[in-house]
Amino acid sequence: MAAGQTSAQELIVIESKNLKCNDSLLVFTPENVNEQTPTLFLLHGWSGCYKDWSNKHDIQEISNRTNFRIICPDGFYNGWYLNNTDPEKMQWRTFFWSELFPMMKEKFNLVPERTFITGLSMGGHGAMNLFLDNPDVFKSAGSMSGVLDLELTPLKKNQIPEVIGDKIERLAQESAINRVHKLEGKNKPFIISCGYDDFYVRCTDLFSEKCRYMGIPHFVLLTPGKHSWPYWGFALEQHIAFFQKLMRGENLGY
Repeated sequence: MAAGQTSAQELIVIESKNLKCNDSLLVFTPENVNEQTPTLFLLHGWSGCYKDWSNKHDIQEISNRTNFRIICPDGFYNGWYLNNTDPEKMQWRTFFWSELFPMMKEKFNLVPERTFITGLSMGGHGAMNLFLDNPDVFKSAGSMSGVLDLELTPLKKNQIPEVIGDKIERLAQESAINRVHKLEGKNKPFIISCGYDDFYVRCTDLFSEKCRYMGIPHFVLLTPGKHSWPYWGFALEQHIAFFQKLMRGENLGY
């Protein structure tokens, strides 16, 4: 691992055996960091990279103001935060659990009560799937404009098959909406949000409908907005505010 630091922003490069390449991540540490500082994994969307969030919004300012450490890893242009069907290609999910997360846990002393994950679009899909993999290591999670059902995106035709192959059943298997049952019986409230002018609002609606049917506590934020950076900047602030309420043990209405 190589690292370079500028102010409170740290670039970490991980030489990964599971990715078959390096993964770069930006870590934004608040000015008033202390032992109680929470950590948020913040995932980018399709066609993006680890610099997307900080290129569009002042993530360091958000980190300083909210006192959240924010980690932005690279999910790659079309990685979908999944393991490629071809074992000789990128195994992102395995990378997260066997390399990235353990490294961050040791480096920053992560504890479940103060660890969160969220992301936009492809990253919303990734954040929810990682949360569903192992909900006990996170306090909560979020999805902004998330592709929570891979069968509802036009990218299933020519982009996602590059990762999961042409077996259509894997679209269902890898969709968060078909894995949310893992939260049954757990009091792990999370937040999903979308602009109601966004073409992925149907994913959010259907995901929420299934959670309500299964009695899984969750919070839905539908507001004006498109599949755009102005919306995601707004949504990130709402997600962090929700996570802060959870940490403070505030009344959530149920």
